[in-house]
Amino acid sequence: MHKGPFVFDSHALLKFFQKEKGYEKVLHLLEELKKAGATKYINAINLGEIIYTTKRKFGDQKKLEVLANMERLNFKVLPVPNQLIFQAAEYKAQFNISYADCFALASSVEHKAPIVTGDPDFRKVERVAEIFWV
Repeated sequence: MHKGPFVFDSHALLKFFQKEKGYEKVLHLLEELKKAGATKYINAINLGEIIYTTKRKFGDQKKLEVLANMERLNFKVLPVPNQLIFQAAEYKAQFNISYADCFALASSVEHKAPIVTGDPDFRKVERVAEIFWV
């Protein structure tokens, strides 16, 4: 198994936090990465997706729990400098995926790290970045 770092897409973490079908695979990966001491990244834009999705579906209390869990799980939140915005915009122009997904993709390429996701849209970019499917 790749020893890290890994870039997590919001899809994988929402699946995990909401205990949706297949969340065990995310749990297992998180346990393996913790044992290996591997770095887990999430782009600030994708963290925002998790926050608004959780608040919309479950309210503020659950949103705060998810944020506390992100911290407890030792995620490093990647900033969004202009260069990353420009790269995400290039990917958005090139591929038919969500703009937020383009930030995960740009972060993955920048950090030479697989993207952890279950979002089928990422099949369109498998030649650009390694995908760890959950």
